[in-house]
Formats: sequence, structure tokens, C-alpha cells
Amino acid sequence: MAPKVKAPKPAPKKVDAAPKAAAEGAKAPVKAIQKAHKVQKKVVKGLHGTRVKKVRTSVKFYRPHTFRPARAPKYPRKSTPKRNKMDAYNIIKNPLTTESAMKKIEDNNTLVFICDIKSNKHMIKSAVKKLYDINVSKVNTLVRPTGDKKAYVRLAPDYDALDCRPTNWNYV
Repeated sequence: MAPKVKAPKPAPKKVDAAPKAAAEGAKAPVKAIQKAHKVQKKVVKGLHGTRVKKVRTSVKFYRPHTFRPARAPKYPRKSTPKRNKMDAYNIIKNPLTTESAMKKIEDNNTLVFICDIKSNKHMIKSAVKKLYDINVSKVNTLVRPTGDKKAYVRLAPDYDALDCRPTNWNYV
């Protein structure tokens, strides 16, 4: 078979040169043409222009973080703030006045207290400081088999446990 030959396209029609009247008002149509080209580009590209497709490097898809505003409550959920039930008087229940405790007072400059089971060493230290106005060097604690917490409060070297001992501490 013989190769197909394309028919030649007809030449575009020649337009006569614009008359002089049109040449005088040439500025307005140029601006209009530019505006039309701009609008045409927007129509072709769309509202947001061209976008590049994001290359995904992982097979997992994680939902993007969305805006989470801070809470702005209309009224307080609690009418009054919660009262701290662990004050100095609840932390330290009573001093221990057994013979071994008295020996600790005399020999080791240490006071012995029965404390709340939920209190920790920092709480005990601050409670003793508040109640007895003495500086504490360290606190050792243990939980007795009865479920009470016993605290050995070692006083600072400039304080004497015999002097700090209240007068109503009697031997049992």
C-alpha cells in the first residue's frame, strides 16, 4: 500500500491593516487583551494554581493535627477549691514515747513520731519544722505491722532533742 499523504492546510486569511481611527484608541484594547489573558490563565489553572503531588515516603497515613482550642469554661466546675487535708496536724499523729524512742532522743538526737500512712519524708520534715520550730537534718521512715508509719526525725546539730521534747511526753 502507498503511504498516505496529508492534505495541506489552508493558509489563514489576511486581515487588512486597521484603520487610523482604531490605531488612535489602541491603548484600551491592549489593556483589555491583557486582562482577558489574565482571566484565561486563572480559568485554566483554577483557583489555587498548579499543585505538586506530595511524595509519600511511608505506607502509614497519620491524620493531620487539627486546631484544638484551649478550654474557656463558662462557669467553674467546683464552687470552692479542694481543701488540703494533709496539714501538719494530720501528718504527725503523736510522738512515740517508748523506752527505745527515749534512748534515740538521748543518744542519737532523734525524735520519733507516729505519722499518717500517706505522708512522705518531705511532708514529715516540714510538719515537724512547723509544729516544733526546729531544723531537721534527715527523716527515716518505716511502716509498722499495725499499718502505722513511724518516722525517726534526726535534728540538726545545733538543736538538742532533749530540749525540744515537749513536757507532756512521758514514759509509757
